[in-house]
Amino acid sequence: MNPLAIKIGGSTLSSVDTTVEDLVTLQKRGVPLVVIHGGGNAVSDWLGRLGVSTSFVRGLRITDLETLKVVTAVLAGLVNKELVSAIWRSGGKAVGLSGVDGGLILARNKTPELGYIGEELKVNVAVIEILLKAGYIPVIAPVSLGLLEGADMDTNLLNVNGDTAAGEIAAALKAEKLIFLTDVPGLYDNEKKMIHRLIPQGAREMIELGVASGGMVAKIEACLMALTKIQVARIIDGRTPHALLNEFEDKGDGTTISW
Repeated sequence: MNPLAIKIGGSTLSSVDTTVEDLVTLQKRGVPLVVIHGGGNAVSDWLGRLGVSTSFVRGLRITDLETLKVVTAVLAGLVNKELVSAIWRSGGKAVGLSGVDGGLILARNKTPELGYIGEELKVNVAVIEILLKAGYIPVIAPVSLGLLEGADMDTNLLNVNGDTAAGEIAAALKAEKLIFLTDVPGLYDNEKKMIHRLIPQGAREMIELGVASGGMVAKIEACLMALTKIQVARIIDGRTPHALLNEFEDKGDGTTISW
């Protein structure tokens, strides 16, 4: 079985208890799992504590050098290690890493006005495959290696959108499925009705027509990226108790984007 790629959104990390329990349950059933996490709320909290101002453009955090240091410390450090330790405490086996480790994610700095933001990702799945073969859940923070290519930059660390990273990792692994655990039940149309199933063209039209906005755009774009190599992407409510286990057992609600 190819691995399940699971993106845990920063907004659902506070309700992660049953998600961790579900991860451990699935791991003990022999299901290979790869977890990619965000943590934007935690980053904003620490930036506020440290007196570093922050702002967003099209849902992406403008990342100057000071912000990048906090993003790296919070995502690759605190958030990642808290999630890994929770898995171990619940009886699972996990290894925390970032896109920097093992050259897992290489990115280009294509939009200088956003600061140290990585785009056009290249994923090297070798380290993920080693960990999966050894029986671990790789837990990945999206801080990544920048391809400097002669650019005048003070660091080759880049802040990568976690949704984007999840889509690219799922595609590179040819994952069984990409699952987004979010803080909403799924995608909605203009009349605020839940959309249960979409083909990629319909999902693309949601972005083009402005039906999807904010952070959901990045999630849909990540699903579309993943669907170049995989068959199914899901957006579900990660706040629901045992959402992940229900999803694996085909009992979950939410939105399916598939061919």
